[in-house]
Amino acid sequence: GGDTTHGNGTGGPSIFGGKPFEDETWGLQIKHKTRYLVQMANSGPNTNGAQFCIMFGPAPHLNGQHVVFGKVIDGKEVVDKVEEMAADREGVPKLNVTIIDTGIYVEK
Repeated sequence: GGDTTHGNGTGGPSIFGGKPFEDETWGLQIKHKTRYLVQMANSGPNTNGAQFCIMFGPAPHLNGQHVVFGKVIDGKEVVDKVEEMAADREGVPKLNVTIIDTGIYVEK
């Protein structure tokens, strides 16, 4: 998963004063049923920090536990290439993957 603090997948302090923040109810209601969803990783209820992941496929076991807060709209081919990369036994890519630009899409 994404780790903007340590760069090793362990997460770190949130942007909200370094403290974990509460789950957003609307995000817990979104089902992990498709590719390209962006979700917070956590270690239990209300423990969101600085770690996220982009889903490669459905993960119904995460429904109601991890907050979905976005989806990849542009650049899906990049996500596909990341999925194809060689990885270790835990699924960690053998090469570093860095997201250098993001944005917010607002429907009109």
